[in-house]
Amino acid sequence: MSNHYSAANLKFPGDDARLDFTDLFAFEATGDPGKTILIMDVNPYTSGMGAMPPFLMKSEFHPDGVYRINIDSDGDAHADAAFTFVFSELRDGMQTGTAYFASGRQARQAEPAGDVLISATPVGFDASAEPVQAGPCRLFAGVRSEPFFADADGAFHGFQWTGQDAFANRNILSIALEVPSEMLGGPEIGVWAAVSVRRDGELVQVDRGGHPTINPFVNPNDVKDQFNARQPANDVANYLRPWSKLLEENGHTPDEAAAAARIVLPDILRYDRTRPAAYPNGRAVTDDVFSARFAWLTNGKVSSDGLKPHDDLLAEFPYLGPPNLYPVG
Repeated sequence: MSNHYSAANLKFPGDDARLDFTDLFAFEATGDPGKTILIMDVNPYTSGMGAMPPFLMKSEFHPDGVYRINIDSDGDAHADAAFTFVFSELRDGMQTGTAYFASGRQARQAEPAGDVLISATPVGFDASAEPVQAGPCRLFAGVRSEPFFADADGAFHGFQWTGQDAFANRNILSIALEVPSEMLGGPEIGVWAAVSVRRDGELVQVDRGGHPTINPFVNPNDVKDQFNARQPANDVANYLRPWSKLLEENGHTPDEAAAAARIVLPDILRYDRTRPAAYPNGRAVTDDVFSARFAWLTNGKVSSDGLKPHDDLLAEFPYLGPPNLYPVG
C-alpha cells in the first residue's frame, strides 16, 4: 500500500474509510511552469483489501472530517501555508465542499482558517464532474480512478512478485489543486497531508503522511496509530533510531541506514521546483513508489515489481482518470 489502511492491523484510521489518506502528489502543471499540482487522495472504499467489507464503507468525504494539505517553505517542518477542505453531509446523493487557504500562523491552526477559496462546491461522484475555479486555484474534489499501482500480494509473500496490481480498476476520492506557485513559497517546499475528525467537540488527527509506503510497512502495529496522530516536526526525534535499526536489519551499514532514514524523516515530501518532479523530489502520478520503497528498505536487494502506471491517467488537470464502473469485468 501507499498510505492505504494505515491504522494498526491494516485497518482504516478511526475505523472509517472516509478518513483514510492514501496518496500525495506534487509536480509541475503540464505546460505551465508557474503552477504546481497538489493532489491528496483519500477513501479507498472500493479497493477490496480493507478490514471492512465494501457494503460497510461509505463513498463520500466524512462530514466531520478536516482534510489538509500542508506546505513548509522554510525547512522547519511546520506549515507556512495550508489548504483545508471540509464537506457537508451527503443528502440525496449530493455533497458539497468548502476550501480554505491559510498562511503564516493561521496555517498552523488545526481548525479551518484563512481565506475561503470556494464554498458549497459540488463533489463529483461520476465521470461528468469538472474542475472549478477556487480563487486563484483550480480545484477538483470527487471520485477518480485510483492512480497507485502495486503488487501488494507479492510484498506480503516474501517479494515473490505475482504481476497482479491490487489497485487496478479501483476508485478513490481525490482533492486536486492547480496552484500558482507563488502561493507556496520556495522554490523548495515540503508537503504533507493530514486528516482529522471532530469527536466530542474536539478535532483529532487520525492520519497523515508525506512519503508513500511508510506507515503501513515501516512502523509496527503498536506504533501506527500514534504515528498518525503526531506532527512531522517531531519525527526525527521519535523515529530516526528505530527506522535506522530497521534499515540496518535489512542490509544497510549503520551510516547508510541513518542517511536512508533521513530521506523520509521528517515524513514530509520535499519538492524542489527547479528540478523535474520524480520521487523523492516531489511525486508524479506515474512514479513507481512501491518498488522504490522496497529498494530503499533493502538497500537495493528487492527488485521492481514490474508493474506499470495505470493507462487511464490524464495528461491535464485533474490528471487522475475518470471513475471506474462496478463491477469491473
